Amino acid sequence: MTTLNRRILEEKSVSPQEWAAWSGLSSIQEIDANHLVPAGQRAVIIAPHPDDEVLGCGGLLAQLAELGRKVLLIAVTGGKPSETVQQLFRPLGVAPGLTESCEAMRRLNLDNVEIRHLGITDGKVTDEQQRLSEGLMLLLKPNDVVFTAWQADGHPDHQATGRAVFDACLVTGSRCIEVPLWAWHWLRPGDERLPWKRARRLLLDETCLATKRYAVSAFSLPAAYASGRTRDPMLPEHVLSRLFRPWEIFLV
Repeated sequence: MTTLNRRILEEKSVSPQEWAAWSGLSSIQEIDANHLVPAGQRAVIIAPHPDDEVLGCGGLLAQLAELGRKVLLIAVTGGKPSETVQQLFRPLGVAPGLTESCEAMRRLNLDNVEIRHLGITDGKVTDEQQRLSEGLMLLLKPNDVVFTAWQADGHPDHQATGRAVFDACLVTGSRCIEVPLWAWHWLRPGDERLPWKRARRLLLDETCLATKRYAVSAFSLPAAYASGRTRDPMLPEHVLSRLFRPWEIFLV
């Protein structure tokens, strides 16, 4: 974990109780999984790092599993570094150390899921942004609903991923939905840096939230420590608490 990342994580953040007490929370329009990903469309989750897909969209993924939606998960970092666009998009089976992603999807009851990895080096997504965008254009379809990191999330890999996905969706005609993730470590209720008018709130009941937590715990498996990542495989509990709330926010 970089010094910058550790500093942000260790800074005092707004507690879940403070977020729950924020009067503006109830004004964020609610949305359900069926409207986020209508019948007949595929959900594509493009995660900057292994575990980001569950931390940001775990509740949504659990609900999509119940709806029987097709899901494509693309892990940007993790596995061995790739050298060409063609090598970037290989089946998960050739990526040692991403076993925990498969286990997390199993825990979310996702049967209709395809997982691909890019193998870009952690911390180097900005350098690969153009190639990433070009590679995504080969995979995305006009009818896809694509979820990825918010372009102003506050983490270089997240922001570069968000920009690359946005550019690819402009070309393919896919719908791009941004997900604040790292932002919850520094964001404050009503913070004007987040475009609240675009925000939609997906409610998670106790069962859904428990399923999300169970899926996230897959990344504390020994496989996570053998994956060759440069960052900590599991975030501290006080940091995870910022992401285990009875809702997820999506910027539509």
